[in-house]
Amino acid sequence: MGYIKEKFKVKADELNIEVKDLVKNHGTKKIEDVTLAQVYQGMRGITGLVTETSLLDANEGIRFRGYSIPELREHLPKAPGGAEPLPEGLFYLMLIGELPTEADVQYLSSMWGRRSHVPNHVFDAIEALPITAHPMTMFNVGIMALQTESSFAQAYSEGINKKDYWSYTYEDTMNLIARLPRIAAYVYRRKYKGGQHIQPNGMLDWAGNFAHMLGYSDEGFKELMRLYMVIHADHEGGNVSAHTTHLVGSALSDAYLSFAAGMNGLAGPLHGLANQEVIKWILQMREELGGGVPTKEQIESYVRKTLADGKVVPGYGHAVLRKTDPRFTAQMEFAKKHLPNDELVKIVWQVYETVPPILQDLGKVKNPWPNVDAHSGALLVHYGLVEYEFYTVLFGVSRALGVLASLCWDRALGLSLERPKSVTTEWMKQFVEGKVDAIAE
Repeated sequence: MGYIKEKFKVKADELNIEVKDLVKNHGTKKIEDVTLAQVYQGMRGITGLVTETSLLDANEGIRFRGYSIPELREHLPKAPGGAEPLPEGLFYLMLIGELPTEADVQYLSSMWGRRSHVPNHVFDAIEALPITAHPMTMFNVGIMALQTESSFAQAYSEGINKKDYWSYTYEDTMNLIARLPRIAAYVYRRKYKGGQHIQPNGMLDWAGNFAHMLGYSDEGFKELMRLYMVIHADHEGGNVSAHTTHLVGSALSDAYLSFAAGMNGLAGPLHGLANQEVIKWILQMREELGGGVPTKEQIESYVRKTLADGKVVPGYGHAVLRKTDPRFTAQMEFAKKHLPNDELVKIVWQVYETVPPILQDLGKVKNPWPNVDAHSGALLVHYGLVEYEFYTVLFGVSRALGVLASLCWDRALGLSLERPKSVTTEWMKQFVEGKVDAIAE
């Protein structure tokens, strides 16, 4: 079975007992009330999901199994000679709930390396798309084509006990995570590098091998990929990509179908596509201001014009956070160490000093601080990955770690089909007027 899989089974059995006890003894306890505005405004702030892998606090930021990003950077195992945490270690932490050893991380690296073969029909499916297709479209087609390899789908069609759903979901999860860098790199090399593909290097870690297949041998870029994959991996369960993966998975769709659905959500401009919008905005600002590093006064004038035109400053604000995103801070620390004199990075820092006070003065923005997208593009451009349409694919490869670990837990805990109640606006009007009662429990 493999010792990580066995360990997960032990943890899942223990938590199952706790969950059943909670539901049995406290199932009628109300967590919170829901307002009419929350129903209309994206269910914002409604507690309605359980996600074991991470928890987002408005003031502290994201914590993975209780560990902050600075703590992850300190405690998770590193690549030989490296300083950034290995994504394999974060996946282990999210799945098992414990910090991994060096041996645990090496086991995952080796396992994913052995499982990384992608069938030719997946590449054929990607090749059938026009070269003009967006990288996320190609990436998702590759994921869907890979669904033919689903262990869960095959086992379910043959008839399996629902107590074993988790086991096949675990196998799909490990296979999919192992193969995603190969698919993503294939998309990149096909679209931007004339179809000159690079074979994987089995001696490298998961993120290092991804960097290699993209075509970047710089050790700094490999370190960036390790950090990038860690900080983008999860952001609790309510964001679109995580929630969609969970929702589709609740219908017992396999990991491939569920993850592909989540990636379609990630491709939206209000979610993962935002990171390409940030770098587009910065490059456009620099061009319109005459090149070079603009002054704070120039940036302030440009920002105010952007806002006056009814547009947003991309990379600023977050649905939950009310402070500078710790993921932004981690990237800023990386930049200060590896590329402190980079022109785009300096602009990012200037924008960071300029934008929040302007947004605060407006009094309409709950969170004027930068999120993860505000910095990532400048780092990628520094190392030569200038094709910003591809950035969301990088995000997607990383996000697989969190949402698929969560999907394993969904199956292990036997979570139900998600099916919230909906009403019409006419019903809402009658409810406000006292003509109908609240929905019966």
